[in-house]
Amino acid sequence: MSEGAARRILLLGSTGSIGTQTLDVIAANRDRFEVVGLAAGRNRALLDEQAERFGVSALALGAEDAERLVQDVEADVIINGITGAAGLGPTIAALETDAVLGLANKESLIIGGPVVKPLMAPGRVVPVDSEHSAIAQCLASGTHGEVRRLVITASGGPFRGRSKAELHSVTPQQALAHPTWSMGLMITTNSATLINKGLEVIEAHLLFDVPFDAIDVVVHPQSIVHSMVEFTDGATIAQASPPDMRLPISLALDAPRRIPGVGAPLDWTTPQSWTFEPLDEVAFPAVALAKQVGAVGGTRPAVFNAANEQAVYAFHAGRLAFLDIVPLIETVLSNVQEEAGPPDLAAVLDADRRAREAADRLIGAS
Repeated sequence: MSEGAARRILLLGSTGSIGTQTLDVIAANRDRFEVVGLAAGRNRALLDEQAERFGVSALALGAEDAERLVQDVEADVIINGITGAAGLGPTIAALETDAVLGLANKESLIIGGPVVKPLMAPGRVVPVDSEHSAIAQCLASGTHGEVRRLVITASGGPFRGRSKAELHSVTPQQALAHPTWSMGLMITTNSATLINKGLEVIEAHLLFDVPFDAIDVVVHPQSIVHSMVEFTDGATIAQASPPDMRLPISLALDAPRRIPGVGAPLDWTTPQSWTFEPLDEVAFPAVALAKQVGAVGGTRPAVFNAANEQAVYAFHAGRLAFLDIVPLIETVLSNVQEEAGPPDLAAVLDADRRAREAADRLIGAS
């Protein structure tokens, strides 16, 4: 790409929350970006509307078609905003190109770690999750050897402060009532169970090469401080901004440059209070379980993620209670054994399949 030329953007998951906000940023900065391809899951009507709005002819519907689009379209930046394990193939395809990958699909790195990690050249992957974008910004304040720990913040979701006993009768509608973020069904439910934060811990370990015992989660209900890095000299660097995904999206679109005006700054002229609380691991055991799974590695994270996705769908279908989601994942982890040998893509996909089948059997028997 020549200096000053518009960056060519290929957007996967264009009709979802990340995708539509990405297009908002691009629409406000037409001189900086050109959309060269769009891929959606099922919403063909919105995809066609987006294609007409941005003058795009290279389109895909479904994960497999998105993977083909990655291979066929020349882009400077590929944003993977696909939800869930379906984003793995497109992530691998993106890393096999010369484009920068803006990764919002955390699951593809988490479940495909043994396959994806070796493909991640320095500077080629820019995290889009607000927490990991914040960590990446904070890490600019020191060297890798000077990092003591990462502190990932969590809003606590809609059930923050509730005891385990108070979670017995919560409904899918209540689980989707996130206090600060507007997200899709899977991510919002994962935020309610804190599964999302467990996945983010595994992702942070893989992105930044920090051991699990040096990654902590703290509850911050205001969602202003998006994460922090503690350094060996005692300094803690935090990234703070209003909860708006357009900021981390913009950093992925035009890294390492910042886009003026993409987000509103904090208003320091008005009184405000930020609070930080320890995570209640009795009511929300998902983070501790995710750390155990991540430490084992191999295809265990793929099993963890697949079992959770099936459990979330069952919860919203009225076939599984909210408090049964994490125990179901634990049971699936016990039932689906690791295959011998180094995990390759086939092993990851097979573990994903076996975990979904095991989860569905358990759900059907409950």
